[in-house]
Amino acid sequence: MKLTGMDAKDQRIFQYLVDHGRDKISDISKELDIPRVTVYERIQGMVKEGVIKKFTIVPDYKAIGLPVVSFIFVSFSPAAGVTQRQLAEKISRFREVEEVYIIAGAWDMMVKIRSSTVEDVGNFVLDKLRATEGVEKTETVSVFSVVK
Repeated sequence: MKLTGMDAKDQRIFQYLVDHGRDKISDISKELDIPRVTVYERIQGMVKEGVIKKFTIVPDYKAIGLPVVSFIFVSFSPAAGVTQRQLAEKISRFREVEEVYIIAGAWDMMVKIRSSTVEDVGNFVLDKLRATEGVEKTETVSVFSVVK
């Protein structure tokens, strides 16, 4: 993968971080055979330049009781007095919502949620999402498994 404005070392460090998360600088240095100071300075530079927005964790959602992932396609109703962007922002504030995408095609938005059960997905769609002004209709797709 060619990353614009990054030399080969930056690209290797960046890809390592994408694949493995934020390991100790010494571990990254050893794995990539790049001096620790260089790895540290390059990571700091990527953070400063905004190439890396933040470092985060990857939770085990089954372990914390949120094993069900669903995508909900949303049709926007302009008659509701809100813009599509305002509706997306409003939907993003629900605690179940991980991501909201404004998309092209037959649907206007795609919402990713996590929940404990499929019944909770239904309750979210019926009691929260469809009750939100600007939501015309929805279609829900639940995930069987994640490959990548």
